[in-house]
Amino acid sequence: MAPGKKGILERLNAGEVVIGDGGFVFALEKRGYVKAGPWTPEAAHTHPESGKKYTHTCRHIFTQVIPKPQMHMKARGTHTHTGAQVNEAACDLAREVANEGDALVAGGVSQTPSYLSCKSETEVKAIFKKQLDVFMKKNVDFMIAEYFEHVEEAEWAVQVLKASGKPVAANMCIGPEGDMHGVSTGECAVRLVKAGAQIVGVNCHFDPMTCVKAVKMMKDAVEKAGLKAHYMVQPLAFHTPDCNCQGFIDLPEFPFGLEPRILTRWDMHAYAREAYNVGIRYIGGCCGFEPYHIRAVAEELATERGILPAASEKHGMWGAGLEMHTKPWVRARARRDYWEQLKPASGRPLCPSMSTPEGWGVTKGHADLLQHKEATSSQEMKHVVDHP
Repeated sequence: MAPGKKGILERLNAGEVVIGDGGFVFALEKRGYVKAGPWTPEAAHTHPESGKKYTHTCRHIFTQVIPKPQMHMKARGTHTHTGAQVNEAACDLAREVANEGDALVAGGVSQTPSYLSCKSETEVKAIFKKQLDVFMKKNVDFMIAEYFEHVEEAEWAVQVLKASGKPVAANMCIGPEGDMHGVSTGECAVRLVKAGAQIVGVNCHFDPMTCVKAVKMMKDAVEKAGLKAHYMVQPLAFHTPDCNCQGFIDLPEFPFGLEPRILTRWDMHAYAREAYNVGIRYIGGCCGFEPYHIRAVAEELATERGILPAASEKHGMWGAGLEMHTKPWVRARARRDYWEQLKPASGRPLCPSMSTPEGWGVTKGHADLLQHKEATSSQEMKHVVDHP
């Protein structure tokens, strides 16, 4: 971290609003640099210009935390790139852009196939430690343990990351129903704080308002336990009212048919305000978030933060730029009440408004989730396709 730059805890302790963006992997997939399925962001190593360009855009719209891209990379890497290579390249990319302004760099770990395959605590922690070694070498500003469905594994991650001596944030990818073993959302937060996390919250799997509700449950439980923490939220940019406890990955539209569910920028204004009102101060996004979504968050909280993002120069608040439009009926939309009251149509008359999520009900230890290196066989594909 550059001299004079405030750390994550300094900012949160001072009551500042921190804006982050964790939607890199989905964003790079849409741009042709990440393969859906494995979700390994080797583009940080093979096409660093792609990640740098997107990261520059994020900084322009006022992202204050730049995480190194991750998702299922863990320590296993790919057939052609090791996890260490990708992590090092991603850290370098994030640091280069962060040093151009006031942003921080976060090193992150997420849940492992090894945990789902019932590997031991020692084996799972060794995976986290291998990644931590890279983050320490690259001197990231703080650590994030994120995208965990089971609080036990998240605790293990926090315990490993705490050894760095740097601040640790911990996010579960759960909603109000709790983790995949039935541990309540509030209890998950309490356990993570006791494990050493100074910032706790949720990311991914659910829409913004559902995630805010979950973090509010965490906050209430932590305070009831007599503990202290800061709170963060980085939800999906998709509406998920029809999800079960597993979240959007159980929706039939995941991952290639989610576009009709995307939140508008005006939805993001409402999300940012609700998150702030319940006491969350680290506010960002995960899968599906695009730069204009993060800009909307920054614009909604501009008064509290005392600044607008640079990208607001090209965006009139609440559609004000439409006052310059040629058509008078479009000019009439240059007002807040129009956009706040609008109920956007999907333009898909033959489509339902909601879906029925899958209900396999499997989690850690189930044969269908056991990790293997070989490609999925035709027999295995028949099994999953024919599953009732």
